[in-house]
Amino acid sequence: MRKQRKALLLLIIIAVLTAGAVLATGTSNLFLSKVGASDSKLSDLRTALEVAALIKTQYVDPVSLSDLIRSYVAEGTVNGMLKILDDPYTRYLEPYAYKQMQVDTSGIYGGIGIMVGIRDDSLTIVAPIENTPGFYAGLRGGDIIEVIDGKPAKNMSLDEAVSYMRGEPGAEVNLGIRKQNGTFQEVSIVREVIEVQSVTKQVLLDDDIGYVRLSNFSERSYQELAEALESLEKQGMEALVFDLRGNPGGLLTAAIDVANRFIEKGPLLHVVGRNNVTQTVEAFTQDKTKHYPMVVMVDGFSASASEIVSGALKDAGLATLIGSQTFGKGLVQTVIPLKDGSAVSLTTARYQTAGGHDIHAVGIEPDVIVELPEDEEPPYYTSDVESSSGIDVSKDIQLQAALELLKRPKLRKAG
Repeated sequence: MRKQRKALLLLIIIAVLTAGAVLATGTSNLFLSKVGASDSKLSDLRTALEVAALIKTQYVDPVSLSDLIRSYVAEGTVNGMLKILDDPYTRYLEPYAYKQMQVDTSGIYGGIGIMVGIRDDSLTIVAPIENTPGFYAGLRGGDIIEVIDGKPAKNMSLDEAVSYMRGEPGAEVNLGIRKQNGTFQEVSIVREVIEVQSVTKQVLLDDDIGYVRLSNFSERSYQELAEALESLEKQGMEALVFDLRGNPGGLLTAAIDVANRFIEKGPLLHVVGRNNVTQTVEAFTQDKTKHYPMVVMVDGFSASASEIVSGALKDAGLATLIGSQTFGKGLVQTVIPLKDGSAVSLTTARYQTAGGHDIHAVGIEPDVIVELPEDEEPPYYTSDVESSSGIDVSKDIQLQAALELLKRPKLRKAG
């Protein structure tokens, strides 16, 4: 009986597609009604067909429609169908999850303040947002979330997990965390209103070396960075340390604006789409920062937009990169609303740095590699906890290397 149902479902989908009814659903509704499909099944099928059509026409790599259909028949859900892509960033968003996503870029919401992603099939913290409940609870990049309020996180979609962690400010969420050293911790965190700040630190070091830490890329990033740079320039800044360590990324538009602040002309990045069709984003007219020697600091949790900016500055010859290999997230996601209020997030292109270097699953290697000791708390976290105005350089060997490099006469002259 089960095989017969699957065979019937396959015939229905093929018939609908053959009839050209992916977008015009009237014919499909009539056909499915005649074979006894329920309203809920009809709705599920319609959504699956809509998503399959989008993947067929817009996904970055060619995908067989028959493979998608067979996957849907076998799995019975849209997200199940997407498993054949082996792409954790392409996912179906239920209406509630889609609404939650829409508050990420500029909204103020109740949550714990962490950025998460799927790494090696595990729900992994890319980075905590500084000065948030998650940050102060000790959640750090690389930690794996195994349990959310008693629910195993292993098979949750990214958006489902995020929806469970968000909620009313003042309410508690309980997480089971596997730390990088293998220990398991249960952590209870009270949600707060999260207002994401991009520039979390700006200070003048050694009289004339500015330090700016950018913790994420949002709609506020460019303005906050511009104000920080202008303030430091008035204080006599002659060189800059731009800290993107632990920055998990964010808006592509914010990354372009930030890179464009420093780069006068030439490419900022390349977007390589289906069939290797490439779109190059060039520097454009905008207020520019005066040229001075610059070091950009990165690490294994500098991802996506951070890699675009650091790669652009490196390829343009405007900055030296110091730290460790970056995360390697270089895919372009396009979120497409569906007719029932849900949406699908599709990988539609790949990023390349301004110099044409691939980012995804590769990352960017710094010019000067300075690894932190294993099991040591990243110094940029402890610095923010301990001091709101200054930085203890003695506890940060990567920052020490950056300052030493910027003090070299040759580099100063080149700037």
